[in-house]
Amino acid sequence: MRESIDGAAFKDMLLCAAAALEANKKQINELNVFPVPDGDTGTNMSMTMGAAATELRKKPVTGTGEIAKVTANALLRGARGNSGVILSLLFRGLSKVLKGKDTFDAHDFAQAMNEGVEAAYNAVMKPAEGTILTVSRLSASAAADFAETGNDVELMLSCALEAAKEALADTVHINPVLKKAGVVDAGGKGYVTILEAMLASLRGEVTPDSYPSGEAESEEDLEEPESGANFAEFDTGAYDFDTVFIVRRSDERSLEPLRAYLSSIGDCLVISEGDEEFKIHVHTNIPGDALTEAQKYGTLDIAKIENMRLQHDELVNAGQDEDPAPAEPEKEFSSVVVCAGEGMEALFIELGADKVVTGGQTMNPSTEDILKAVNATPAKTVFVFPNNKNIIMAAEQTIPLTEKHVVIIPTVTVPQGVSAMLGMEIYEQGEAELIASAKSAIANVHTALVTYAARDSDFDGYEIKAGEYLGLLDGALLGSNADIAALIKTLSDKLSDIAPEFLTVYYGADVSQDDAQSVADRLSEGHPDAEMSVINGGQPVYYYMISAE
Repeated sequence: MRESIDGAAFKDMLLCAAAALEANKKQINELNVFPVPDGDTGTNMSMTMGAAATELRKKPVTGTGEIAKVTANALLRGARGNSGVILSLLFRGLSKVLKGKDTFDAHDFAQAMNEGVEAAYNAVMKPAEGTILTVSRLSASAAADFAETGNDVELMLSCALEAAKEALADTVHINPVLKKAGVVDAGGKGYVTILEAMLASLRGEVTPDSYPSGEAESEEDLEEPESGANFAEFDTGAYDFDTVFIVRRSDERSLEPLRAYLSSIGDCLVISEGDEEFKIHVHTNIPGDALTEAQKYGTLDIAKIENMRLQHDELVNAGQDEDPAPAEPEKEFSSVVVCAGEGMEALFIELGADKVVTGGQTMNPSTEDILKAVNATPAKTVFVFPNNKNIIMAAEQTIPLTEKHVVIIPTVTVPQGVSAMLGMEIYEQGEAELIASAKSAIANVHTALVTYAARDSDFDGYEIKAGEYLGLLDGALLGSNADIAALIKTLSDKLSDIAPEFLTVYYGADVSQDDAQSVADRLSEGHPDAEMSVINGGQPVYYYMISAE
């Protein structure tokens, strides 16, 4: 029987949780039901928990209350995506209950779990059941039930884990989207992974500095570890090098064998094909092998390799003891915008943005990233445009962390952000009027997106094949097609329901101006009365972002 947990044991439990998320992030990512390339729940939760692991390794072993505080603070700033923010809220409640404690018992931990759940539910405007919220709530409830009569911390955590597993299995029945896809909730799976690792650490089955026998070299090796497995020391991620290169094609061979090979040695893979060349983006530990394999398909043209681990360490180590002082206000209002692509960044700056945070789909910035931009703006009030629904919560986390007055404009797409900034008319109104203008502009924008299918999927009646062009309108799937012209025709027909007066085509980094103009011409054929604009956004992931107003 174990009636209390001290600081050393608690610290190891948290480090093992971070390691477990890193080891299992691919499995968690694959539970994302929508076939578009996205920020990936497993990656976001792993990077969020990794921020805490980084801070914990710097601290000498102290009481459980201090460890909980360090963890909560690191998660708050390092939170990425909605799943990362919810994770940070769960630990914020944990920190509140354990404050000042050198050790904790079963009653303390059960109370702390429930406090975290309450904090998470209170922070989410419309809590959805069949998600990580449900899993954490039922898990905490089971812990509280046990703590009423029992005082064995290990057994209490075991009860909480079993309840979490049952709740996770039930998410496929509770959540309509998950039910259609036939999978459990990714965030809930991440939470179960955390509890499993914490319990295994408590039992002495895993340590933060050990790994399962052998390196993960195959799909089988990436499967969930058996009970008793050990987890490797967690740093910033499984892959160190951000590798981007262009190859001029020697023939028209399929790139699927290359895609399979690159997927086996890395992640975050994006392949953009043209008639004469293709562009690769991949995170890997062996960039040289990636380049060598790609040269079997043509001649290497341009390559850029960056060490993400060094970049992360520089970011983490910069100003560890204290944050830079916020910029002195030189004006009443300013703005911070989240977007990706040189063209989009230039456009937002032209519209009056003071700071641009690079991020969006597949690369959700952390709360810390947004906070630094907010503090660097020379104004009293800072409007933040997240431009992605998975970034709004991370942006909201900045509000209590700065002395500046922060207002989140809830833009969920980049075209909404553009229209909202235009609607604010360069801050010539008061705050209430500016917010009203922005929200009015947002309401009039419909956003169509053309990307690629990240995986085979049978979703909402559509049979989708990996690599096909994928069309969405206001978040709803329109279908997929190997023929871009056919997909644009489907999209154009759907826009007829909107009868747009203005159409703007923002084309991505891997699209030529001629191809973009061709898409614009097809849209104009279907909507001859709409005023058409074509802008080089340079954005990744999306071949086209189309604003219809």
